[in-house]
Amino acid sequence: MTRTLLFNKPFQVLSQFSPSADKRTLADYIDVPGVYAAGRLDFDSEGLMVLTDDGVLQAQISNPRYRRAKTYLAQVEGEPGPEALQALASGIKLKDGLTRPANVIQVDEPGWLWPRDPPIRVRKNIPTQWLRLQIREGRNRQVRRMTAAIGHPTLRLVRIEIGDWSLDGLQPGEYRLL
Repeated sequence: MTRTLLFNKPFQVLSQFSPSADKRTLADYIDVPGVYAAGRLDFDSEGLMVLTDDGVLQAQISNPRYRRAKTYLAQVEGEPGPEALQALASGIKLKDGLTRPANVIQVDEPGWLWPRDPPIRVRKNIPTQWLRLQIREGRNRQVRRMTAAIGHPTLRLVRIEIGDWSLDGLQPGEYRLL
């Protein structure tokens, strides 16, 4: 029987089971043997990860050729204007090539979002804006590089959906078997 679970990765946790110096890993939260991460979230990102023992499903989630949608909430520095949002929607030229177009809208900070520990650095004279971005590829630190390329670095990044799966009330560090 295939085992698949949804996990809400906390801030500053590595997307791996193997130990790494003094950093927390998936092994600190998940006690289900034989499952592996289908894709990654960087150390400074939070949110939804899918773990499974199904190699085909793992490939469908992590391989960009399947174009599985991944949706993020990004708190960015400053307030991107229409031209910056259009650039994200059209595709951004990065060092490793042009990104596929992203679906992007400005949103209010969600009321259900947990506080980050430690909180982001706040500057009195620089506002922040939340964006909801959906991409269909998964390059290394892609959303962070895209927002930096439009002049609005990401301060906080939370993945909220992968395909039809969502966080659905999972708190940081919690998982749910499907």
